[in-house]
Amino acid sequence: MRLALFEPDIPQNAGALLRLGACLGVPLDIIEPCGFLLDDKRLKRAGMDYMDQVDLNRHSSWQAFQAQRSSRLILLTTAGDVPYAAMTFQASDTLLVGRESAGVPTAVHQAADARVVVPMRPGMRSLNVALAAAMVLGEALRQTGGLPGSPAN
Repeated sequence: MRLALFEPDIPQNAGALLRLGACLGVPLDIIEPCGFLLDDKRLKRAGMDYMDQVDLNRHSSWQAFQAQRSSRLILLTTAGDVPYAAMTFQASDTLLVGRESAGVPTAVHQAADARVVVPMRPGMRSLNVALAAAMVLGEALRQTGGLPGSPAN
């Protein structure tokens, strides 16, 4: 299981996701360009002292990420057609979250093997990207026995 961030633009969310990856043992991919520098103090504050514990891979572009990707790509999107809890995840999946300000472009949306959504009450636009990623990643790890301390580990 991997978590990928497409051109993140809020350092606090990226830091929270880096910390999530470190705590759950999930590698992260950051697809650049980012809307902040990777040495941003807000990123470091959100990631705390977990930053050196995360398996982080940086990719200079979407094309560079795609060139090395070998797993199924699951996009978390408000335009998803499958509720995340109804998705059957695989241990090799890469979960992709989009930019907080704009999501992902059409080409990225079309490249996804599946598009999942976190169901919400009518009239609500979206969850914070870090919260949505944590919910979906937790379910994916639960299904695949990848949670730290689970019998498969």
